[in-house]
Amino acid sequence: MTDLKKAFGIITDKVETALKSQGFAKQKVESQSDNELVSLFTSDTMAYSTIYYKDKTLCLLRNCAMTDEGPDNEWKTMATWMFNPETDTDKDAESIASDFVEAVSSVSAIKRAKQAKKKKNGEDGNADPLFLAKRFMVLFPELKDEIKKEQDTKEVFRGVYFTRNFVVPKINELLAKGTKAEINKLSQILSTQYQNGDMDTRSIITIVILNSTDEKYKEKLEEKMSDELKKAWSFAIKMKGKKVKPEKVKQKKSSVFNSRL
Repeated sequence: MTDLKKAFGIITDKVETALKSQGFAKQKVESQSDNELVSLFTSDTMAYSTIYYKDKTLCLLRNCAMTDEGPDNEWKTMATWMFNPETDTDKDAESIASDFVEAVSSVSAIKRAKQAKKKKNGEDGNADPLFLAKRFMVLFPELKDEIKKEQDTKEVFRGVYFTRNFVVPKINELLAKGTKAEINKLSQILSTQYQNGDMDTRSIITIVILNSTDEKYKEKLEEKMSDELKKAWSFAIKMKGKKVKPEKVKQKKSSVFNSRL
């Protein structure tokens, strides 16, 4: 039986060496569950990650864009390999590593990394409610599927509805049970998105999110919160209990082509 951590180390060490010459640095990250082994390499504009899923005996190489807050978590899989520590060896890990190195060192990959631009808060949506929802995926990865379902079934992303029903419960649970680091990260996300958000986004942050949190967590949240958002929250508290204007729900219409399938 092969030592899984050692085998994963073989892969990540070789990927790190290949990426270091391109200006990438290995970041200290922790797996989100006992089922995963993960490594992360970032530059100013791009992120690469190798991840191993124990239950699927699957090793992936993936990449995504960087934002001011870190990887945007819209990962694209570049390569996939099966690795079973019960039957495979370090030599097999070497083969996976070689393939991953080839993927990140190809002419197209290097060109893509050089031409990539850092995603600014607000790009691909002008810091609208949809962009805000995606930022929370850093803390709540499961939001990815819920966001996709909302986009697939509604013509317009319902920022207030989605945040109140899917984001707020997760935030309240995090405030009650999360670590200080997670709460600080939440405060930073809220502060950054408030600074760069449009009017709808700002209202969602103050009236929908912050006004839905328990008063006893206010001090924790404000520890890493920007002065601008603290001030806005103090005004928003006066609106507590008042209803936000409901959004118009638009169902996606089937095209003539789709209706014939």
